[in-house]
Amino acid sequence: MTSRRVVPHTKTRTRSRVLVQRRTRRATTVSNEDSAVLPGAFGLGTFDIEGRVFTGAVIDDRVHDVSALLGREVSVIGLLQDWDSAIDALEELLSASAVGIPLDEVRPLPPVQPPGQLLCAGANYFRHVEQIVFAWFRNDGDERSDDELRAFASQQARSRASEPFMFPGIPSAVSGANDDVVLWTPGEKHDWELELGVLIAKPTHHVAPGDALSHVAGYTISNDITVRDVMSRPGFPLTDFVTSKNRPTFFPTGPVIVPRRFIPDYRRLRITLSVNGEVMQDQLIDDIIHGVEDCVSYASQMTRLSPGDMILTGSPAGNAGHHDNRWLRPGDVIESTITGLGMQRTLCVEPPA
Repeated sequence: MTSRRVVPHTKTRTRSRVLVQRRTRRATTVSNEDSAVLPGAFGLGTFDIEGRVFTGAVIDDRVHDVSALLGREVSVIGLLQDWDSAIDALEELLSASAVGIPLDEVRPLPPVQPPGQLLCAGANYFRHVEQIVFAWFRNDGDERSDDELRAFASQQARSRASEPFMFPGIPSAVSGANDDVVLWTPGEKHDWELELGVLIAKPTHHVAPGDALSHVAGYTISNDITVRDVMSRPGFPLTDFVTSKNRPTFFPTGPVIVPRRFIPDYRRLRITLSVNGEVMQDQLIDDIIHGVEDCVSYASQMTRLSPGDMILTGSPAGNAGHHDNRWLRPGDVIESTITGLGMQRTLCVEPPA
């Protein structure tokens, strides 16, 4: 099996940074301890070990070579062609397999290689929208009291319940769960937005919300890195999504896709992100405005979705603007988790010379 590397490791890391990463990378395991994820759950991803790229199933801090288990060369995108049967077979094979590679010996690549289409929902959590509106009007000189402005912001968030807002992402911006995040310029206000990613299982066009989940293969983690001060250009009223959100490494994704069958209610999952150990985002997905069903249905009305495409469902509250404009800096370590989906650990670095 061959696959291109989306983002190479930064070669200038110090030895101590590499050791710190190795000590913590076992947190990419799929955890079954929370009742939101069913017992026996595993994740599927694409991994690199000393230059060999393979499809792996992750369970109990070990990654198992899926091609070896199934007796044929497979990729995640190939498994989607008969997803349910593949998961059935892997459930049985993994229950009898005691062989696997320790997670700290492999590098997770983006789970789907190469990445498919990427669609992103914006302003899709009530508390997040409230914080955005509050900060926007306060910074613009609004003189209402905090309570009055919060009530106004809450009302604005509730008015978002009409239909989702979505924008396209660029697949070349997708990177691995432990790859460095390059803080590209122009722009200095780099922000985080941890999101639940949804992998599409089959061709999807004009699907109703009630049928949308049957088109979902599983869930993953993605961090939508955003440069706030270049989202708009002076004298130009439109949002610059390429410069602000789609630079290389701006969508760390994975480490795995956890099949939907193991997560009976995605709204019970918790999103948590910390920077240098300080928790910045910590919220249940239940605060979402337009759920997975609505996001998939809406996207399918606008475009044809294919197996391997991914939809990001929006960021909860707690971005940098809510933390006294504490923007990302070179040397920052971002640790990101969603219940049962593993962990990302990314180092922020300066752009190459």
